Amino acid sequence: MTQTSSTATVDIIREIISNDALEPGYRALCLAIPSEADIAREIGTDIDPDAIHKARNIFLDAVANGCRGEFSNLCASMKTIGPFSPDAHSAGRRALHNAALSFLCRADGDIAAAADLFTTADNLTDRADALNILVQLSPKSDTTANALSQFKNMFADDPIVLDKWFSIQALVPGETTLARVIQLTRDEKFSFENPNRVRALIGTFTAGNATGFNREDGEGYQFLCGVIEKIDGINPQVAARLMTAMRSWRLLEPKRKAKALDALSTLARKDAISRDVRDILERTMA
Repeated sequence: MTQTSSTATVDIIREIISNDALEPGYRALCLAIPSEADIAREIGTDIDPDAIHKARNIFLDAVANGCRGEFSNLCASMKTIGPFSPDAHSAGRRALHNAALSFLCRADGDIAAAADLFTTADNLTDRADALNILVQLSPKSDTTANALSQFKNMFADDPIVLDKWFSIQALVPGETTLARVIQLTRDEKFSFENPNRVRALIGTFTAGNATGFNREDGEGYQFLCGVIEKIDGINPQVAARLMTAMRSWRLLEPKRKAKALDALSTLARKDAISRDVRDILERTMA
């Protein structure tokens, strides 16, 4: 995207989010910038996840800075007043408020407003959205670490919400997230025998975190293939499902493509692989 087209797109976004005649939920959807995976699919070949991540961040910064005033106004006007309501209009207002908050925190380089929302939220949507903003914009800060700890303690006995806690962390972009994911597999709330927990952490990381999984050194591919081998003896169907994260390896740039093939070849040489995994593996490598 050229600078001219980027500026034009930011102008369109500003016009949409400022239009009070449009439903808040619709305006929130218009702020859902295409994911790195969406962009990679459009590129189609010779994909460099790091380059996509860098370009997408440049655009996100352009939107955040170009519409900062509008985002500040939306955070004020869409702030929930009164008790939580699950109706569609209220849900749309929350979605638009939280989307605007994410961009405002990005523009200001300050996560204080997101931390405040996390602390004061009276519903799971706001609290989870605030946690996601903290994790995405400041994954290593003490503020984020404290919020993660509080969220885990709050929902320690709710497996569905706790799955979200794992997923949010799995989506932190960058090569250091692999170490975080490995550490989370040792968490007392994680079990390779829990299919939903495996999908929440490892499935989210491999399918949704382009830069974290597609590390240039190939360690993400080696990690996944090692996990597949481990889980295959517990639940072949889950292992086979995880295998699908490698389907697009041929579309990567040459260095990553070679690393992915090396990991797949190592897995293919294993004798004790289930028919479920072997079938997906052979199709992937064909």
